[in-house]
This record gives sequence, C-alpha cells and structure tokens, in this order.
Amino acid sequence: MDTLLVAATEFEISPFIATQHPNIDILITGIGVPNTLYTIQNAIKNNDYQLIIQAGIGGSFTTTTPLATVFEIEKDVFADIGFSQNKIFTPLHQSKFANKNDFPFTEGWLVNTTKHIAKIALPKATAITVNTVTDNIDTINELTALYHAQIESMEGAALHFVCLQQAIPFMQLRSVSNYVGERNKNNWKIKEAIAALNQTLQQLLLK
Repeated sequence: MDTLLVAATEFEISPFIATQHPNIDILITGIGVPNTLYTIQNAIKNNDYQLIIQAGIGGSFTTTTPLATVFEIEKDVFADIGFSQNKIFTPLHQSKFANKNDFPFTEGWLVNTTKHIAKIALPKATAITVNTVTDNIDTINELTALYHAQIESMEGAALHFVCLQQAIPFMQLRSVSNYVGERNKNNWKIKEAIAALNQTLQQLLLK
C-alpha cells in the first residue's frame, strides 16, 4: 500500500522518521490550515496514494482524558469559520449561508467514511480545527457548547476536507499533549504524547 504520512512538524514524528519505512512517504506540511491544504493537495497531484495518515499532538477539552492518549479522529470541523455578532458566534454551517450537508460535509462535519484499516484498536474521538490555539475560558466554553468535541488541533479538518474531496482513504491520529486552556507548559506532556504517537505509528505501519 502506497501511504503518505503527514505531520505539521517533523518534531511530532521524528522517532518514526528515524525507522525504515518502505512505501511510506513523509510530508511535513507546516502548522495551520492553509499550509496543510496546500501541501497535501500538491503532494497528491502526481502520486496515487492509497492511504493518507495525519499524525500529530493536540489538546483535549476533557480533563479526565489521560495525557499521551492516542485517538483516531472520526469527524472534524473548521470550528472558527462563521459569524460573530453581539459576542455570539454562529458557525458557518449553522447559519443561512451554507448547507450543512453540502459535500463533503455531513451535518456540518467532515466525517471520515474510510473503512477501518487499523491493525490495532484505538479510542475514537471528535475533533475541531482552529486557527488560534484556545486559552480563553469563554472561548473554551463556547466551543464546547457548540461542538462537544474532545480534541483540538490546527490542521485536522484540512486533511479530512482534501481526502473526502479526492476520495482518498485517510486516518487522523491525535495524541493528547495538554488540556485546552492550560498554558503552563510545565503541565504539558509533549514528550510522552510524541512517544505514544510514534509507537502507534510503528504498530500501524511497520507490522
């Protein structure tokens, strides 16, 4: 299987890069939605990938989730595209300006319809993608009420959007490095989250 492994930064998948990975191409997109959209689209122009896996760390809205837990993301959304009026935010797909079921969206979400190909069982989660990492308690509460998501990242929905448009099977893996809103990085577990993420990649791709 010709596979493309995507990450926002080399740092997140550096242990995996150091191993042997035949038939697996590596793509470092850069951080954020624009970089991810462009680099993935550019990579698939001249390559017929059978699977694209995005691997990265992310924040958890659920403080009971153990840090360094690796999730497979079932659905994602561009969470901060919409309209803010009188301090109330309305997501695009909850407004009159977009149909929540216009392809590739389903009820406003970018749902991974890929048949399960994982060789190991992973816990599933819902994620949101934002352009600014969230640390304001009012914003956290607003996003939680709107989406009821477990995970936040800055790239996930871009993967879903491109792969659904192009009918390419895909997976998004997120390892929890911190709780959303916790800006004291002494409480983050980035090293442990990356170790768990790369162990999962080894189990998925190198068996």
